[in-house]
Amino acid sequence: MSVVRRTDARRTETPNAVMTTFASPTQGGSGLAMWRVDMNSDAQGPLHVFDAEQVWTLLSGTVTVELGDEVLNVEAGDTVILPAGVPRRLTGGSDAGFAAVVAAPGGARVSRIGGPEEEAFVPGWIA
Repeated sequence: MSVVRRTDARRTETPNAVMTTFASPTQGGSGLAMWRVDMNSDAQGPLHVFDAEQVWTLLSGTVTVELGDEVLNVEAGDTVILPAGVPRRLTGGSDAGFAAVVAAPGGARVSRIGGPEEEAFVPGWIA
C-alpha cells in the first residue's frame, strides 16, 4: 500500500486549467490515475480525444462538455463518463468555472484535433 501525501501531489498548469494529480503510476499507483481539475469561468480546453475512458465528478460549478455530436451541461454533484475515442472539449461555466475529480487508466494518451500537436502523448497529470 502506498500513501501519496498532499505535499507530493503534482500540480500542472495549462492555459486552460490547473490539474492536481493525487495518484498515478509514477506516484506509486498500479495503473489508475486520479486528479482534480480547476477551470475558470469561460475557459475552454482544446478539442481532443483520449484512448481511454475517463470518469469526471463535478465538485463545484458547471461545465459544458462537447462530446462527439452531443452537448452536455453538467453541474456540481453530477458524474459524466467520457468514452474512449470520442472527441471532446470542456468549457467552464460562465458563473464560476468548475472543480472536478477525474479518474482514468494511468498512461492514457491524448491527441489534439485540428491543431499542430496531433501526435498522441500521455499528459503529465496522468503519467
